[in-house]
Amino acid sequence: MNLPERPELSDAPLARPRVRFRWAWWLLAYASLGTGIVGIFVPGLPTTVFILISAWAASRGSERLHNWLLRHPRFGPAIANWQAHGAVSRKGKWMATLTMAVCAGIMLWCVPVAWVKWLSIGCMAVVAVWLWSRPLPPEHQPR
Repeated sequence: MNLPERPELSDAPLARPRVRFRWAWWLLAYASLGTGIVGIFVPGLPTTVFILISAWAASRGSERLHNWLLRHPRFGPAIANWQAHGAVSRKGKWMATLTMAVCAGIMLWCVPVAWVKWLSIGCMAVVAVWLWSRPLPPEHQPR
């Protein structure tokens, strides 16, 4: 009985498959990261969403940026939990919900057009319901 031949194993690094439009993914990753950083200082501009978009785009366009984001002390755990489990921490859920509530209050007070107010607040409510439906990371699961 003949055994199938085993392929030779080499120590050479595996070649990454070519990503189409790698430059566009790279550009999206850095633009999203920049927007997320601006969101730290500008009320109402989300930070986490843009950091997650940056990590997603960097995984296709910049391995160096993607690895940096995963190792970042502030962003890394949230990105890893999202990529591995689609999970959001309880603190992240509360912070996002409170930010949306503050933005909704500002809209009620400042925006004169009723349909704009209610459409925006409705979108925030849908996002909040979706966010709270996401699982908690494994280390936060109740025992």
